[in-house]
Amino acid sequence: MATGERPARSWLPYTAAVVAGLAVIAAAYLYVRPAPGTDRADCVPLEVSSSTEKSALVAQLADRYNAADRRFGGRCAQVTVHGLNSGEAMEALAGGWALTQPQVAEPQVWLPTSSLWTGQLRLLDSAAGRPAQTPGQHPSIANSPLVIAMPRDKGELVQQRGPLGWADILGLSGDTGWAAFGKPEWGRFTFGKDNPHLSTSGLAATIATYYAAVNRASDLTSEDLAQPAVTQFVRRIEANVSHYSDDSVDLLRSLAEADATGDAPATDMSAIVLQEELVYLYNQGQLSPTGSKPRVPLVAVHPKEGTFNLDHPYVVLPSADPAQREAAEDFLGFLREGPQQRSFAALGFRDDERRPAESLLATVAGPGGDRLTYFDPPTPEVVGAILGGWDTLRKKANILLAVDTSGSMKASVGDQTRFQAATDAASKAIGLLNSADQVALWSFSSETPQRTKRPYSEEVRLAPLNRDAFNRKLTGLRIGGNTALYATVRAAHRTMLDSYDPKRINAVVVLTDGKNEYQKDSDLDRLLRDIALDPKKPVKVFCVAFDQDSDLAALDRIAKASAGKAFDAKDPATIDDALVKVVSSF
Repeated sequence: MATGERPARSWLPYTAAVVAGLAVIAAAYLYVRPAPGTDRADCVPLEVSSSTEKSALVAQLADRYNAADRRFGGRCAQVTVHGLNSGEAMEALAGGWALTQPQVAEPQVWLPTSSLWTGQLRLLDSAAGRPAQTPGQHPSIANSPLVIAMPRDKGELVQQRGPLGWADILGLSGDTGWAAFGKPEWGRFTFGKDNPHLSTSGLAATIATYYAAVNRASDLTSEDLAQPAVTQFVRRIEANVSHYSDDSVDLLRSLAEADATGDAPATDMSAIVLQEELVYLYNQGQLSPTGSKPRVPLVAVHPKEGTFNLDHPYVVLPSADPAQREAAEDFLGFLREGPQQRSFAALGFRDDERRPAESLLATVAGPGGDRLTYFDPPTPEVVGAILGGWDTLRKKANILLAVDTSGSMKASVGDQTRFQAATDAASKAIGLLNSADQVALWSFSSETPQRTKRPYSEEVRLAPLNRDAFNRKLTGLRIGGNTALYATVRAAHRTMLDSYDPKRINAVVVLTDGKNEYQKDSDLDRLLRDIALDPKKPVKVFCVAFDQDSDLAALDRIAKASAGKAFDAKDPATIDDALVKVVSSF
């Protein structure tokens, strides 16, 4: 069995494209059509919705299936594949496909990343009083276990210690860190992890931590979650998170880019928890901008208690008529045949029976990777309780939000101004934090009659989040002046360094619709040096480029210098989604 991604929760209304699972291959909506000149009008049409990390491959295999002109009961099938992340597909299935995904044909087959999605859909169906769309168990077409990925020198050092558990690896806390492994010069141990509300691997890692806490591989209960020793264990692990991510692939791509240029990556992370398939893709050079294999590959470390498997189930939905059910069974049989399974293996997946290819084991370099112990998935109800508990146990954050209030924010975006659209989205996103997070608010433009001494001003002092007071201040900001982007980023970064709290994620979030227009501070290279990541006191800058005039290239360089991330919202319709992804980092 396997784990999966987050259930539908309060995050969902704020984003039209919640990142769920790990998007490795770009195929948001990839359709397979009959080969030119081929008449297959008499074949049974079969629509397949696949999670995006494998949708391009499934589309290619469907093309191969269609070209083979297979027969079942004297009939043929014409398979069409579209890629949609598991969370969106689950929401569409729960809320009425035609209403929620009007541009995408309703599927008869669903291929999510993990079986936990099918369990969460059953809960939604039950709550709505309708028959379950995903009853029972579902066969797997490919598998990928969760691993702890480390750069080779660190991973091999850890492996030399013999079997180690989740707490032995991810629980290296405080100033001791790598000194416990005889490498005090490596500093503290922190790791990257996806937000479990948004990601399969993030949720799987969180569930694995709970299983390690109870020292079992099955039968996790709600009563277990309430045990003080269990919550203390989970809190200890979460305390070592560098920051949460909306997508581990972006972390790996940044690492691959730095490796390709020979630069030391700006990172304070010693490890990343993700699916094994991504380690394979990274080490094969498939995430590199040059396509070359990395100078420093990653090593997959397998904790001794066990791990979670992402099982990529094959689900035939009630929307399938009898002929389509036969077609679906034939397509499943095709996907599980040797040639197609080898295609999955070429992307780093294990086969439908969890067996790894020799090339996978050689590439990820994880001892014991051919004989893993797997945790059984908890019930959907327990998964929901885990997510609810994680909101309390996750590492808390100190965040400074700097909002561009230059004159260009008066420009129209539909029936709103840029400022109204941006602050509405920021308000929704900030509302997803909890009251234990500390948030400050700055406005910036240039010197104005209201702000005569400097181009930025503190509107809300760093303090535990008071949503109502924060939103009143946010929506009441005055617009005017030019964009003093560099001066503001530098000052905000320095402010967060001065108030640095090692027990929290410390970050600056910059929301701007423009580029630097402030001649008193116009040296980008100097700014990059000033905000370069200090692994001992990491303060990361996250940037949101809003609307067409924003300087995404400069914002990307700013974010990367501090080991943060830039988000592209140059299409104003994506601003809600971008800010939710930003907040998912905390």
